[in-house]
Amino acid sequence: MHPADPRPYDALLLVSFGAPERPEDVVPFLENVTRGRGIPRERLEEVGEHYYRFGGRSPLNDQNRAFLAALREDLAGAGLDLPVYWGNRNWDPFLADTVARMRADGVTRAACFVTSAYSSYSSCRQYRENLADAVAAVPGAPRLDKLRVYFNHPGFLEPVVDATLAGLADLPEDVRESAHLVFVTHSIPVAMNESSGGRGGAYLQQHRSAAGEVADRVRLETARRVPHELVFCSRSGPPHVPWLEPDVNDHLEQLAAEGVRGVVLVPLGFVSDHMEVVYDLDTEALATAARVGLAAVRVPTPGVDPRFVALVRDLLLERAAAERGEEPSRATLGSLPPRPDLCAAGCCPNPRGARPALSEA
Repeated sequence: MHPADPRPYDALLLVSFGAPERPEDVVPFLENVTRGRGIPRERLEEVGEHYYRFGGRSPLNDQNRAFLAALREDLAGAGLDLPVYWGNRNWDPFLADTVARMRADGVTRAACFVTSAYSSYSSCRQYRENLADAVAAVPGAPRLDKLRVYFNHPGFLEPVVDATLAGLADLPEDVRESAHLVFVTHSIPVAMNESSGGRGGAYLQQHRSAAGEVADRVRLETARRVPHELVFCSRSGPPHVPWLEPDVNDHLEQLAAEGVRGVVLVPLGFVSDHMEVVYDLDTEALATAARVGLAAVRVPTPGVDPRFVALVRDLLLERAAAERGEEPSRATLGSLPPRPDLCAAGCCPNPRGARPALSEA
């Protein structure tokens, strides 16, 4: 454990993707998400149907509100009197508006926790670009430091292990012994993976390390090796651009063809049950599993699990100690070391051209 000393930070900023909360928000939100990519409005309206099926409201913002409440309670319980703010990339509350409020409140330096656990352009650098944009838009803005990537932090992986074990237990007894674990994450272009993490390939490497650690923990608890695979969802690019595969639905069909009778779907790439989970997995993937005769259980993401909430405090105090010149311990699980506090220059490059980004060495 680190000493409960947040200096030099006088605030914490939760940074998330953003989500629509009314039907009339859906297409403008998707326009924000896809700006600069030349995607026609007709395609956005097609994607918007995913949201309209749930009343035009994504669960993400409500999940962030619950996470904020849990985070404030955790910090107060640890004796940390630190204000916690929230800003989104693509929808209200927008980052620039939140940074302006922080400046007005007298904040001088804030640690930033991003609701994305892995390294790639879309899951790390793009957030750092958005933070740079927000600072540039607010004269006199506080300094913002993004906390390190946390795919292998115990506070992230231990809730996944417990959820996976519970998912196995929820399968019918006659299929449990031969079930597979299907770890699911957001697909990205192959080229984006190949340029991720400085030396390339970090996005896949980190997911495989996390999946391997969870599978090993499951083996220790069940005394048997459960087969596991990493698959992908939410592909959104043009057909001629290669994206990471296999798609979760294709994989479920293949498992059924091979005689597998049960699966546990583990949304390893996500920290909360937002739209990619409730639509791509709960709606599409579970429908595929039913169609091909697979017994399937989808397990929850970390959400507001107290261990995941406490992860934020641990990363905050770890970084604060490092900024004071100390050498903090850095909690990790699995085969990979902790990621550095500062990303290397040019790490996870923007595929559309260089842009300023914060928290860069």
